[in-house]
Amino acid sequence: MQVMVTGGAGYIGSAVNQALLKAGHSVLVYDNLSSGHRAAVPPGIPFVKAELADRNTLVSSMKQHKIEAVIHMAAHCLVGESMSDPGKYYDNNVIAGIALLDCMRDCGIECIVFSSTAAVYGEPAKQPIEESDPLVPLNPYGETKLAFETALRWYSLAYGIRYTALRYFNAAGASSEFGEWHRPETHLIPLVLQTAAGNREIVEIFGNDYPTRDGTCLRDYIHVMDLASAHVLALEALNSGSIRNFAFNLGCGGDGYTVSEVVDVARKITGRNIPTKVSPKRSGDPAVLVASSSKIRKELGWKPKYQDLSEIIGSAWEWFQAHPNGYDN
Repeated sequence: MQVMVTGGAGYIGSAVNQALLKAGHSVLVYDNLSSGHRAAVPPGIPFVKAELADRNTLVSSMKQHKIEAVIHMAAHCLVGESMSDPGKYYDNNVIAGIALLDCMRDCGIECIVFSSTAAVYGEPAKQPIEESDPLVPLNPYGETKLAFETALRWYSLAYGIRYTALRYFNAAGASSEFGEWHRPETHLIPLVLQTAAGNREIVEIFGNDYPTRDGTCLRDYIHVMDLASAHVLALEALNSGSIRNFAFNLGCGGDGYTVSEVVDVARKITGRNIPTKVSPKRSGDPAVLVASSSKIRKELGWKPKYQDLSEIIGSAWEWFQAHPNGYDN
């Protein structure tokens, strides 16, 4: 298939591009580079630097490259920032997303895989989280992702667009070529590894009195390449008609890992001292988010390869050591 990946110059996008190419698909990356990196796009992939709101460029790109499906990954994704600047999140995650759907409709493109988030569940009443659980976001980030999922449902009913929403838990790890590099960095594992490398003085732990086994937030981590393989499976299932309009959780399940446990594993992997300090809780942070991924395993045959946190952090550490300046070289 001819696939447009919006936000394809980002961390997860770079992995999805690799997985699509490996599966024999053609890729067009469409990204404004507000948080992505041109160097994160594999050589040979056509690239368009533009906004989703730029209708003329978006439509012409779809037509020129004969796009048959879209993987939509272009979104703002910082919980804390969404709490202080919700307008930014509604503008990009909802309004720009609607512009994309309108262009798809007008170009006759009927398949979209949407990168959603576990934040749509808010503070779940039970663990692990299943797709049928209540959707009660605690922050504008999750709320805007849910708003776009809702828009997909109505666009499907009105215009026949087929969609799958993949609700991510915590992406981590790296391939040999591409890894996680944000400015500023807010994700736990790269912050921990930067501290291990001496690029940061200390790791902040936001709260240590949550109702978890050690008081720090507990999360489900998934290797970015396992995440990427799920996108390809979802895309191909949509194209074949074997699924239509589904949401799937993407995580490794199990008991998850607390923030303190992540730091401890990173100390073992790196052999470095990683100092920490406890800071006040962040608004909008649930205590526990752990996925049940049984639905996508059963219905699409998804089989994550990297389920041990040591493997995930180890791959990120290898990439970081090989790219100490990330994409800033």
